[in-house]
Amino acid sequence: MLRLAVLVSGGGTNLQAIMDSIKVGAITNAEIVTVISNNKGAYALERAKAYGAESLLLSPKDFNTREEFNQKLLETLKEREIDLVVLAGYLVVVPPCVIKEYENRIINIHPSLIPSFCGTGCYGLHVHEKALARGVKVSGATVHFVDEGTDTGPIILQQPVMVRQGDTPEILQKRIMEQAEWIILPKAIDLIANGKVHVDGRTVTIDE
Repeated sequence: MLRLAVLVSGGGTNLQAIMDSIKVGAITNAEIVTVISNNKGAYALERAKAYGAESLLLSPKDFNTREEFNQKLLETLKEREIDLVVLAGYLVVVPPCVIKEYENRIINIHPSLIPSFCGTGCYGLHVHEKALARGVKVSGATVHFVDEGTDTGPIILQQPVMVRQGDTPEILQKRIMEQAEWIILPKAIDLIANGKVHVDGRTVTIDE
């Protein structure tokens, strides 16, 4: 059974998609052990409590130094024997010590088709604002492994979503969540939990 830690900063809609997928059997061989947020007001923590998972507030603001926070985050994951760390709208930079310990065991969902509209400063509505400003006809979402770069790790899954005339960043964001993020993030977790994902450098292969 794959032991998951889901890290969130906001409402937790992707967390909810994971929880729902586990409940209906779309994700197998995986369980949510803990939900960690840096934001005490994150509704994701309430979702975790309702689901019956541990909910933890762990914010850099509550530590004297960033290094202390980094070490506490790492200790928290190791103490719970976490197998896979899932970033589901987590707005804190994952420290190198965690990335090293969990190499190819941290995944992130990004609301664009990487390498478009990603990197430093590209998160949340900013991504969709940039996509619409560029006039693209197709956007989407990407699930990727996390390395020490920003949105530069090996790509696991991508799902395209058509951009429509008259879209606002908010409308496009909602469509990409519904048609891509909430589908491919649970799918990626299920594939990993069942040993179907293999990484060779920057290339990911998936067993049929």
